[in-house]
This record gives sequence, structure tokens and C-alpha cells, in this order.
Amino acid sequence: MMSQRALVREPGAQFARCISSHPLHHTVNVARARTQHAEYATTLTELGLEVIRLPRDDTYPDACFVEDTAVIHSGKALITRLAKQSRRGEEDSVEELLQEYLPIQRIMAPGILEGGDVIRLPTRIICGISQRTNRSGMEQMQTYFGVPVEPIADPYLIHLKSHLTYLNHNIMLTTQVYTHHPILADFDVLVVPENEQYAANTLTINDTVIIPTGYPQTKQLIKDTGVFDIITLNVSEITKCNGALTCLSLLF
Repeated sequence: MMSQRALVREPGAQFARCISSHPLHHTVNVARARTQHAEYATTLTELGLEVIRLPRDDTYPDACFVEDTAVIHSGKALITRLAKQSRRGEEDSVEELLQEYLPIQRIMAPGILEGGDVIRLPTRIICGISQRTNRSGMEQMQTYFGVPVEPIADPYLIHLKSHLTYLNHNIMLTTQVYTHHPILADFDVLVVPENEQYAANTLTINDTVIIPTGYPQTKQLIKDTGVFDIITLNVSEITKCNGALTCLSLLF
């Protein structure tokens, strides 16, 4: 999907207290995370996007992961209801900004929905039913956008985009977990090596794919398609907070 803008927010003072199961979580360096985030935002600007920066939020440790707070499709924005009580409130400033650009609606209880579970396609959506998104949230999203929403249900899943991202040109990048999932039957599927699973989360801006540094096999896999330019970014501190490339922006 073509995007003109990216909404971002740099890591706040409490970033090291993020929700994370990463074994190196205790080594998070906030200053380095901000440097990596700045490089990310600069890259989006260089790729032609208007980068809109929300003020830093020093209250919510995970507030830089703006992707989770809204889903944008069909010229409208849906403000999510985050699964973790400790994150609820992050979405308020996102809603305030997005309403300057788009019609807005909110997910209502008992629905929960996070953008990390939502793969936006031009005429439909794939949605993870996970630890962070339930069927009520998915159904409210389908009603609001008026497009087909296809579920991938997995109770062990935190966010679907940790395993699956859409590159454009009908190409889907996946871990081995979803290689043969029937929802992917109509796509050209690229499977990341088992030892490079983190690289399944990529961010495509038009025909440029951004991937994390340190995953050469996945980089070559994408390069071999012959249709994408590739940029690598170091997101080591983001990784320690169980974050990834798509988590850091809302594209519209």
C-alpha cells in the first residue's frame, strides 16, 4: 500500500521498563534506542514520507510502539484498545493527532485489538487472533472498514507481524510457522531461515524494504526477487523490548 506519511514517537524516559521477555531486556540503553529511532525516522524521510513526530511520552514505557495504537485503512483510522492495562492511554495522543487527517472511531470493550496483529492489504486485511487481539476487536474492525478480514488464530502468538509481513507485489515474507497456511495460498511466499526469524518483520515503503541489520540470508532472499531495494537498520535496543521495525510507525 502506498503511504505519504509516517507517525512516530521516540522512546521515552521509561523505555527500559518496557514489556519484554527478551533475555537482554535488562541491558536496554535508552540513549542508544533514541539514536536508532532517529536513524529510522530519517530513513523514512529519505524514502519520501512526511514524518510526523508525536511528543515524547515519558509516562508509558512502550509508547514508541505507535503501530499498536491504531489501524488505518480505507481512508479511516481505528483507534485500538490495547490488551495490556499498563499500555492503555498511549492511544489518546495518537487519536488527537490522527483526527486532524482522518475520520476516527475507537474499539470498544470487550474488544481488544493491536496494530501489530494487522496486515493491511489493498482490498482486505489479515488479522492475528492472539494474546493481544480478540475476535470482538477483529469483528469491530471489519465492520468499520467494510472490507474482508481473514483471521489467523494462534493462542501462543503475541503479534502476527512477528511472523508475517507483506512486501508488496503479492509477496509475503513469513517464518516457517505459516509457510503452508491456507490464507497465504494466493501469495508468492518467501520463508525466512529458522535462525533468522526476527527478520520476518520488515517495513516496506513503496518498493524499498527495510530489514534489521544482521540477517544476510533474509536480505538475499528479498534481493533475489529482483523487485525491491533493501535498506538495513540497526534496531538492537528496540529488539530488547520485543519491538521491531513495523512497531515504530503508523503509515498512512
